[in-house]
Amino acid sequence: MRLSADLKALQGRLGHDFRHPDLLVRAVTHASLSSATRPHNERLEFLGDRVLGLAMAEALFSADLTATEGQMAPRFNALVRKETCAEVAREVALGEVLKLGRSEMLSGGRRKEALLADAMEAVIAAVYLDGGFEAARAVVLRLWGPRIGAVAPDARDAKTSLQEWAQARAMPPPAYVETAREGPDHQPMFTVTVTLATGATETAQAGSKRAAEHLAAAALLKRMEAGPS
Repeated sequence: MRLSADLKALQGRLGHDFRHPDLLVRAVTHASLSSATRPHNERLEFLGDRVLGLAMAEALFSADLTATEGQMAPRFNALVRKETCAEVAREVALGEVLKLGRSEMLSGGRRKEALLADAMEAVIAAVYLDGGFEAARAVVLRLWGPRIGAVAPDARDAKTSLQEWAQARAMPPPAYVETAREGPDHQPMFTVTVTLATGATETAQAGSKRAAEHLAAAALLKRMEAGPS
């Protein structure tokens, strides 16, 4: 199988030349376009998630020889979560080469965060199957490299930090409520409000419900830690 020009360009951005090009084709094929003769990338996503996890755990283990498990875990989670995978996918223009069914294309599939993240994991699995773990690790380090060095020493996400803040004060966990959803299906805007047992609230908007929850949590935590104005 010969790769199309756009997939050859993707190879260059990944830094890996496939000996088995069909693996890359499968990695960029969404289930909406699959058929008996065109397998999709869902099984590769499963494998790629694990390969990415091992490569990232090893990188963090080597990058800070004094870090404890409790310090490495939140950094690891920040680096392998779906949002980060989608960011990397955008940087290598993965969305531009995805093979999607018509309905998925019309709904803006090339820009969907979850779809991009899953495809990125599938690509990592394809590299692993094509060239082994060393090849996959090299791609991960190349694409994630700056993030590994820049990840915050305490990289807990805002929702986790707010929940821990509440628990330390014998409060129940914060409550999150989606209060609005606007825009077209392919580019929605979610509004989420987070509330503490004290009645303190903050509201935020973002292109995904999860992102809106994190923004709201970060705003509320910042206000609570600042204390009364």
